[in-house]
Amino acid sequence: MTSRRVQIVEVGPRDGLQSEPDMVPTEVKVRLIERLMDAGVQRIEATSFVSPAAVPQLCDAEAVLATIGRRTGVEISALVPNQRGLERALAARVDRIAVFTSASETFAQRNIRRTVDESLVRFGPIVSAATAAGIPVRGYVSMAWHCPYEGAVDPEATLAVVRRLDALGCDEIALADTVGQASPDEVTWLLERVATAVAIQRVAVHLHDTSGRALANLEAAVHAGVRIFDGAVAGLGGCPFAPGSPGNVDTAGLVTVLERLGLDTGINLAKLADAADVVRPITRRAA
Repeated sequence: MTSRRVQIVEVGPRDGLQSEPDMVPTEVKVRLIERLMDAGVQRIEATSFVSPAAVPQLCDAEAVLATIGRRTGVEISALVPNQRGLERALAARVDRIAVFTSASETFAQRNIRRTVDESLVRFGPIVSAATAAGIPVRGYVSMAWHCPYEGAVDPEATLAVVRRLDALGCDEIALADTVGQASPDEVTWLLERVATAVAIQRVAVHLHDTSGRALANLEAAVHAGVRIFDGAVAGLGGCPFAPGSPGNVDTAGLVTVLERLGLDTGINLAKLADAADVVRPITRRAA
């Protein structure tokens, strides 16, 4: 292994809260993000500029970003599904955007009502416009290992999507175990294949703990050279469009395991617990 420093991308405010059935007040979201910054989290996916009809919980994206106190050295990002979403994100002065597709054709059709190829073609102008504006782009690959409709996903299908996102200009590619069914051996095998296409330093891993293997998969990813990991404070979240995909891996669990492995996260666990306390009383999915 090379670098001992890892990056934690906190996705709780977006991926964590988007599935909550009861509306979370804007001021609570702001307090959560500011507590995460207090804990030393330097990358936060704060919201999504998606249609409120699709994800009502995130209808206050502009208000959240206008209210949080921006801090030097902290990257605030947002998910962007289309050109209109990009315009809103740029107006809100995000530091990074994320686009998303799938390695599973069935999931792509059911989630975004497009083929994988159609989704990638659609993202081309979005990535180009963001890059021209000086905004880096993360590309998510959902169902990178398993799909609730297709079962195990062919690693070559995931690799093909990674290559396309790289060609579009995404500077970072996040592989998501969206339904939490991957095994450590599967994680290792796919990451070895992906590393033949893009530098492993540009690859992030987004884990769900559905089968209780997230932390073992985390170790496998570390040994494969990955140094960027997604976590959700208090284990919030899960994809609302994928059956059987409860909470993301808890950020505190990530930090604990990574530091046990001798890696530096820069995150204060006590202050991270304070951030978790913000959402526990008002959400149904918090641990």
